[in-house]
Amino acid sequence: MPKGIAILGSTGSIGTQALDVVREQPDHFQVELLTAGRNADLLVAQALEFKPNAVVIADTAQLDRVKDALFPQGIKVFGGLEAIAQAVTMDGIDVVLTAMVGYAGLRPTLAAVEAGKTIALANKETLVVAGELVTRAAREAGVNIYPVDS
Repeated sequence: MPKGIAILGSTGSIGTQALDVVREQPDHFQVELLTAGRNADLLVAQALEFKPNAVVIADTAQLDRVKDALFPQGIKVFGGLEAIAQAVTMDGIDVVLTAMVGYAGLRPTLAAVEAGKTIALANKETLVVAGELVTRAAREAGVNIYPVDS
């Protein structure tokens, strides 16, 4: 059974590399959630290819564009940073790859840990800012955090 994966920062370098792996290993992974900061065009293209359950665009000014493109496909579309933190808790997600830039990755990472999701952490700022908090939460939740590097 394929692992459900959420890719936070799917339009960046690490996110696109992760989707290359999914493309090569379709029996192992099912994309459940894709998120992007501002690159709505690439997010839409990725969603049309991988058919996730949901996408989140952090830049709410782009929300209507993304909704218009993906709603007919039955893909749920949300906007804003808080929506990312909520979306990572969805059923069907086993692994969360956090490849968001900067401190924006902290809240979604903590939400995923609290929801019992395995974390593949490419966002080093999360550990710089709140390493003790994140590792303690992971230990208490029995969640593994795996470092990812490009």
